[in-house]
Amino acid sequence: MPGRRLVFITQQVDPGHPALAATVPKVRALAERVDEVVVLADRAVAGALPGNCRSLSFAAPSRAGRGARFASLLARELARGRPLAVVAHMCPIYAVLAAPLTRPLRVPLLLWYTHWARTRTLAAAARLADTVVSVDRRSFPIGSPKVVPIGHGIDLGEFPCADGQATRDFRLAALGRYSRAKGLEVVVRAVGLALDRGLDVRLEVLGPALNAAEREHRAELERLVRALDLSRRVRLGHAVLRSEVPGVLARASALVNNMQAGAPDKVVFEAAASCRPVVVSNPVFDRLVDGLGVRLRFDRDDPDDLASAIGELAARAPEERRAIGRALRERVAASHSVEHWADAVLEAAAR
Repeated sequence: MPGRRLVFITQQVDPGHPALAATVPKVRALAERVDEVVVLADRAVAGALPGNCRSLSFAAPSRAGRGARFASLLARELARGRPLAVVAHMCPIYAVLAAPLTRPLRVPLLLWYTHWARTRTLAAAARLADTVVSVDRRSFPIGSPKVVPIGHGIDLGEFPCADGQATRDFRLAALGRYSRAKGLEVVVRAVGLALDRGLDVRLEVLGPALNAAEREHRAELERLVRALDLSRRVRLGHAVLRSEVPGVLARASALVNNMQAGAPDKVVFEAAASCRPVVVSNPVFDRLVDGLGVRLRFDRDDPDDLASAIGELAARAPEERRAIGRALRERVAASHSVEHWADAVLEAAAR
């Protein structure tokens, strides 16, 4: 029986998933540091993880069935021997369901969560977990002494420095789901204002619309683009494969991100790892972007302020922008690499 074992609970293990693929390098990094990682997931793609990982599916036709199967699988794993910890990844309900099984055995229960949404389930998970790990104290919406900030987990090998030649125009990229929480309407309006001020700017938006609300919002954005006569300047694309994201970032001059405060969107760290300047509204990115000699933050609901920030960055010489990008990558490497993340998870488990 393996000595150093970790139980990791997540939704899906799929390197091709448009929203959840980033989980895979995190599990791989953990697997490099322990003898075995047991992954409990609704679904896991075969061959996605190293040989010292075992994947167990709790998929079932109903919610009650999934819960029962989840409890059965976790109980069986705990009976095999005491793991270093049980890590519930992003979904608070996993911590709520795991706690009655981990507590009697004094197995550390960790919740990884980074989002602005506060729910009753999350409040219960925060009470029941031994430790809550998040990117930043501000990226967990409940004040608690249990919160340990550990940074994000970005695979720098997956996002090499795209330090190429600048294009004649200034190209912005926005990546992520077509959720209203992304604030894309402000971004589109800001591009229109920047064009009115004489900036040769383009915007490429890429991401999935995974539910009815997101499909409706995408249609609203399409109407806005037409109303502002931006069809030749703004492209609203669909989801891209995880493997395509580095290429998207490489052809962009900068990434723009207007995610609702409290959720430090991982794509910002991925763009920074790619040596791309990022223009962001979320104050939780202050340590990443401040102090680089250029304004990279803007007021979330103010397209005029965003247009000004875009203009200030575009006015910098190409070599200045490349230097900003390289400095951002260094900051990601220091505090947000997947190796740093995995080490911090294991340290938190040993607290």
